[in-house]
Amino acid sequence: MSVLRVRVKLPKIGMTMEEATVVRFCRQPGEAFSKGDPLYEIETEKISEEVTATDDGVMVEHAVPEGSDVRVGDAVCVVEIDGRPA
Repeated sequence: MSVLRVRVKLPKIGMTMEEATVVRFCRQPGEAFSKGDPLYEIETEKISEEVTATDDGVMVEHAVPEGSDVRVGDAVCVVEIDGRPA
């Protein structure tokens, strides 16, 4: 199995959400996580929510510093996950 490097993007959580503030990272570079573990926490005018991992992996880097405003679709962090055979 190969390792895939993936840019984790800010998801659109609400119908009108266009951006959010990255409040904190729940994983530091080099730290492993499992599917469902929180990766980072965001806040908008209406909500505060943790964004969770969709696969097992390792945090590689934070693409933005905590406290940054990020637009929907922009990269928040980079992770490595196990690739699946084709």
